[in-house]
Amino acid sequence: MNKKFLALATAIGLIGPIAAPVTYIKAASNNTTQSDQAEMRQFVRNTMNQNHVRGSAVIIKNGVPQQISFGYAWYGKRIGNGNSKVVYPVCSLQKVITAAMIVQLINENLKTSQRFTQNTKISRWYPNMTNANKITVGNLLTHTSGIRATGTEIYRGKTYSEASAIQWAVNNVNSSPEGTVGTYYYNNINYILLAGIIRAVTGKSYQANFNQRIVKKLGLTNTYLYQDIPSNKTDSISYYSNGGKNYTKAAYVKKQLASQIPGSGDMFSTPMDYYKIQVGLTNGQILSSSDFHYLTHLTSKNATSNYSGGIYLKNNDNLKMAYGNIAGNHFGNWFQMTTDNQNGLIMFLNQTNDNEASVKAVGYQILNHIKANTFTSK
Repeated sequence: MNKKFLALATAIGLIGPIAAPVTYIKAASNNTTQSDQAEMRQFVRNTMNQNHVRGSAVIIKNGVPQQISFGYAWYGKRIGNGNSKVVYPVCSLQKVITAAMIVQLINENLKTSQRFTQNTKISRWYPNMTNANKITVGNLLTHTSGIRATGTEIYRGKTYSEASAIQWAVNNVNSSPEGTVGTYYYNNINYILLAGIIRAVTGKSYQANFNQRIVKKLGLTNTYLYQDIPSNKTDSISYYSNGGKNYTKAAYVKKQLASQIPGSGDMFSTPMDYYKIQVGLTNGQILSSSDFHYLTHLTSKNATSNYSGGIYLKNNDNLKMAYGNIAGNHFGNWFQMTTDNQNGLIMFLNQTNDNEASVKAVGYQILNHIKANTFTSK
């Protein structure tokens, strides 16, 4: 993205709701009327405005997704959230896609020399990494590998290839103190290593697998890894607001930073495309419903965290959710949906106060308006 006007984006502005594009996808038969959608659009925008957040969201009510956007994606150029040119960093919401590709490969290689399962030790692919002979594929998928190496989101000032980013992760693990295998500790490196396994098993890049298995399979038109964002698109700028002035402390995900985190944070999309991905995780386009159950009920899953395969399940498996941001930026992404995909919220915010609890509080207000007494606050 050409950032020569980025300085303009640091300008301070106070604005009311803007006429950001709204996308509708209607089911063949549903109980949602245009007046219902208009009321929801007003409620969501008012809620965002009152809480000094900006962004784009997809509201799913009774199986019908509706895109609702508020504020600017790039204040300096006055490009609104929801504009067809804009894509957003998905941050950690990418992890479930990486995990789904691992399940695809498990299924595809049941009768080949590449056969592996959730219980396969990762020493097969990382023979020189600390504890690799104790860590399973499932441990990576559930953040129970014991890996506690840090620094994945610290800007290092160079652009990495996939292979070099994965090797950096291995080197970082080898030079860092490790925890006990089996204990839950959320760490990007788990999913960077999974990206490396995808490369090793297929003989193709994570990028090629992502484009073939996810983007092409679903016919997505607004989903890319950073290096594939076309010139007619722009990734969103993020801004900070502490409840006062809007559009301050502008920041964006630099290509060098995105290159550091393949498989765990280098994906850009829109809430509507991400909704299609969530549906695809159970309808057979990406995974079947039984595959999704396998992914979210891995044997290495920590009962306290309820995290498995890139998402958290709660409320007796009736809800699925994940939160994501990237250090040094002000993005706040949260999705929470019923596991049948009939109701919920996918929210990509590009102005927040850098507080996860605050972002979720905004989302929870909207979730209760979609369907009361159904969702969880965190």
